[in-house]
Amino acid sequence: MKKFLSVVLALAMIACVVAGFAGCSKSGKDDTQASSTSQQDTTAKTVADLDKVKDANKIVVGITDYEPIDYKVKGSNEWIGFDADLVRAVADKMGINVEFVVINWDNKFIELNSGTIDCIWNGMTVSDSVKTNCDISDAYAGNSQVVVMKKDALSKYKDKDAIKAADLTIAVEKGSAGETEAKKLSNNVVSLSAQSDALKEVKSGTADACIIDSTMANSMTKEGTDFANLGYSISLTTEEYAAGFRKGSDLTPEVNRILGELKKDGTMDKLSEKYGVNLVK
Repeated sequence: MKKFLSVVLALAMIACVVAGFAGCSKSGKDDTQASSTSQQDTTAKTVADLDKVKDANKIVVGITDYEPIDYKVKGSNEWIGFDADLVRAVADKMGINVEFVVINWDNKFIELNSGTIDCIWNGMTVSDSVKTNCDISDAYAGNSQVVVMKKDALSKYKDKDAIKAADLTIAVEKGSAGETEAKKLSNNVVSLSAQSDALKEVKSGTADACIIDSTMANSMTKEGTDFANLGYSISLTTEEYAAGFRKGSDLTPEVNRILGELKKDGTMDKLSEKYGVNLVK
């Protein structure tokens, strides 16, 4: 009987050892799988937009009507401007075409992440919000937010405090950097679909002022334009422009590489001079 018990105990111990090794082996396999999965997850973060645009033979660019960045001259259906010409130069280097799509600026990240557009390239101000919602190219142009009003009112409002004290009605583009600044200065902010609409509100007198990009203000309020009676004397911010791509998009490094070439060969200098847009040094 004792001998029989000894045999049973011995067999039980062997079974436990075997089970232990099996457990270790299973654990090791799981660790390997976890490591493999982790590596796959890392790889999956890269979005293959470069192949997508090359297969389609075009890059779809989200824009708004924004002179001198992206706009049309009267009687033409062709988009021109600093950014329009710049993205064409980039696309030429990639051997593809450009399709411009007018978007609601407030929905730009929705349009980008849904795949409706491949990038946002429309004088987009670099901000924490932009960095959170998309990958960005290297900054290529400088800008500021300015307070535009009728020229005969400029002497009444010489600084931000004067504007804040008057609680002016300020028109802005919804979702823009100008909207952010306007809410710091007034309780009466009118948010519209485009910066050009904000200018119209000031011209018609339905808004006291608008806050828009200095690049647009310089272009749209010069002599001979529809808004020549408007001007600005107050700059609120110093900013930079960049193009936006989906998070992890392999278009971002490719576009940065090409932007470097266009800066080196003088293309960007020519566009700067043509459209009056300041480049990032």
